[in-house]
Parts: sequence; structure tokens; C-alpha cells
Amino acid sequence: MNMPKTGLPPLAPATRDALMRVGTANIANALLRHGLRNAYMLGIAPLSAEQPQMVGPAFTLRFIPSREDIDTLANYSRTDNLHRRAIEECPSGYVLVIGTSGDASASSAGDLMTARLKKRGVAGIVTEGGFRDTPAIRKTHLPAYQYRTAPPATPIGMHPVELNCPIGCAGVAVYPDDVLVGDGEGVVVIPRHLVDEVAVEALAAVEYEAFAEIQIARGRSIFEVFPATPESRREYESWVAAGRPAQE
Repeated sequence: MNMPKTGLPPLAPATRDALMRVGTANIANALLRHGLRNAYMLGIAPLSAEQPQMVGPAFTLRFIPSREDIDTLANYSRTDNLHRRAIEECPSGYVLVIGTSGDASASSAGDLMTARLKKRGVAGIVTEGGFRDTPAIRKTHLPAYQYRTAPPATPIGMHPVELNCPIGCAGVAVYPDDVLVGDGEGVVVIPRHLVDEVAVEALAAVEYEAFAEIQIARGRSIFEVFPATPESRREYESWVAAGRPAQE
């Protein structure tokens, strides 16, 4: 895997597997137990209901508002343009996270950029702005999250100024190598030093909720099974030991 300058190792396979199996809401609950209340990117939605779960460390790009004497199509086509460099430098397995200061007046990326990310093995792309060419982006099957569609060309509204730096995205602080998880509801950010622990906790919550769902379908009160009580936790452990039967 092409690693960024931080040199941190890839996510542990068990951690990645767990995060692929849990919902962003479960992760947000786990983060709350660690005292983190502002980790969910409110207002950011998946581009397609059919796109796969997204898991990967953050590689960031920061935009500021554009200026007419600098942000021309000629300058945009230069090989040192940071927007274009981000597409070629975001490592395989990472998520490209784009901070726009909430500006959705111009495109954060289009179909050719996302196709290139997909080809390079990038795990997904997230912007607090919007994408253009969205029907074609959906065809790439790259997990993509945005605030709203933004067809105008990037230089009309935004100027790229920094790669792989701390940014704000949808009101959430994102540091390079923080881990992003995206599902059918949205995107949550996990500080890298907590990711292994949070993955275990979120998966345990999902597995318990499978038991609670069965019990509620049988007519039991929410007070008996959710959140877990000492009694329901013992029932759950017996259910697991019995092979997790669908019905009792």
C-alpha cells in the first residue's frame, strides 16, 4: 500500500472487518462513551443507496474561496495544482476528505477524478460541498458522500491550498489518518488512536442488537432488552452459546 508521510501502519484486518459490519450510528454511540460528541458529519449523505460501505484513513484536501486572477482554467491544468495532485497522491485504501468551508457553489470532484480514485484503490471520497457528473460517479461504484450536487467548475468557487492537513468537514475536525466510516446514512470520524477499541465496541453493540431485535419481535418490552440490562446480557450470552438461533 502506498503510505502517506505519517508512516502509520494500515488498519488491522480485524478492525477493518469489524468497521465494515457496523453502522455509523453504532460507532457514534461508541465514541460518545469515550467522551466524543462531535464526530458525525451531519448533512453529508451517500451519493448512491447502492454504494458499498466505506472504511479508510483520511487523506485531506483543503479549499479556500477562489480569486479571479489566480483561479483560471489555465492554472487549473497545471501539474502542481493541489486538487489534481490529491487525486494522484491519496493513498490506496484511504478516503479523500475535502474541506470547502461549507461551499457547495462549485464542484469538489467529477466523474473522471472519481474514476481515477477508484482505479488507484482509494476507499472513498467525502466532501462538505458537492460533486458534478453524479450519474457517472455512481457508475464507478466508489463510495462518495456530499452535501449537495454542485455542477459548476471548481475554479469558479474554490482554490486548493493544502494537502493532508487538519481540516473541518461538515463541522467535524478531521486529522490525517483519522478513520472514516460511511454507510447508507452518512459518515462518522474516528480518531486513529481509538479505532481498534471503537471497532470492537461497535461490533459488540451490533451483535447484541440482533438479539434484542428478536426479543422485541416476540413482544418483549424495550425496558427489558434495550439498552442491555444485567439480566438481558445473561440471556444474550446464553443465546450466543446456543448458536444465535433465529427463534427460541
